[in-house]
Amino acid sequence: MPWNKDDGGNKGGPWGNAGGGQQGGDNGPTQGPWGNGNRNQQRPNWGGNRGGGGGGGAGGPPDLDEVLQRVKNALPMGSGGRLSWLVPVALAVLFVAYNSVYQVQPDERGVVLRLGEFSRTVDPGLQFALWPIERIEKPRVGTVRQLNIGSDANGQMLTSDKNIINVPFTVQWQISDPKAYLFNLATPEKTIETLAQSAMREVAAQNPAQAVLTTGKDAIAAQVLSITQGLLDQYDAGVRLTAVNLGDVQPPVEVADAFADVVRAEQNRKQLENEATLYKNQKLQQAEGESSKLVEEAEGYKSRVVAEARGEAARFTSVYEQYKNAKDVTRQRLFLETMEQVLSESNKVIIESGNGGTGVVPYLPLPQIQKSAN
Repeated sequence: MPWNKDDGGNKGGPWGNAGGGQQGGDNGPTQGPWGNGNRNQQRPNWGGNRGGGGGGGAGGPPDLDEVLQRVKNALPMGSGGRLSWLVPVALAVLFVAYNSVYQVQPDERGVVLRLGEFSRTVDPGLQFALWPIERIEKPRVGTVRQLNIGSDANGQMLTSDKNIINVPFTVQWQISDPKAYLFNLATPEKTIETLAQSAMREVAAQNPAQAVLTTGKDAIAAQVLSITQGLLDQYDAGVRLTAVNLGDVQPPVEVADAFADVVRAEQNRKQLENEATLYKNQKLQQAEGESSKLVEEAEGYKSRVVAEARGEAARFTSVYEQYKNAKDVTRQRLFLETMEQVLSESNKVIIESGNGGTGVVPYLPLPQIQKSAN
């Protein structure tokens, strides 16, 4: 033990010797815990015994055992151990409080379990759950998770036309009910994978291979999502599917060339249909343009004929009015005008004969005969 002796040769206790002999031994004052022999003074000496006793010389570092013993005696539990239970109780309270505070992140929801059973749900932030009676599970409800299904041999499925194709697909999901998610399913991801794969097999068996490979992907994905979500709701899984996406659907290697020919034929058919539709639209627009043109021309002809008829009617009415006023003159004028119009359009030649006439001179049309001969 690192006890020190004073210069006088008297034995000192762990606090140094301030005056007399040993406690319960030689006659002299009994040593107190503070190294000064005075029972009424309870102030600890943190700097060591300056009276030349133990704990180092003046100004030196105190002895470690001496300091520990003085701290122990300075605590309230030092008198008789009546308050010695406060320290472990305080430490226990601090330990429980430390383990009872939880931080719930914004994308999480806290589920409080009391003795393993559901108690309540809590929102994001600092939350308190009395440990060890309670604890908080923190499932991430804001995270969208993804499962890749069918990338191995389990992706082979039978279609309605008895073809086997590989159908890889992905399922995106998130937690909708934290309580149901934690308590109703032992392995949520495995359950979702199994249900989605079963739904995909059911839908693929109802569609031909060509639809699964090309045009029917979106409809098939929607059907799979609906069926899988319905089953999860029946299980009260607390899970909501957000999307089902078909990947690179391929036939088996042995028949891949035949399927490729079918796909190319389908593409050619669509191309020809598009070209035919384009030709139809062009011809239809052209016909509509011609039809509009004919309708406009007919409307113009109608307007012109009606205007001419009205003009002729007005002219006839004016002539009739003049005829009523002077019938002989009007009759003669009408005769002359009519003969002028008829004779102007006739090909006949009138030759006046008799004493004042010149007669007819014979004429041989040689140029016309030559053209006929050629």
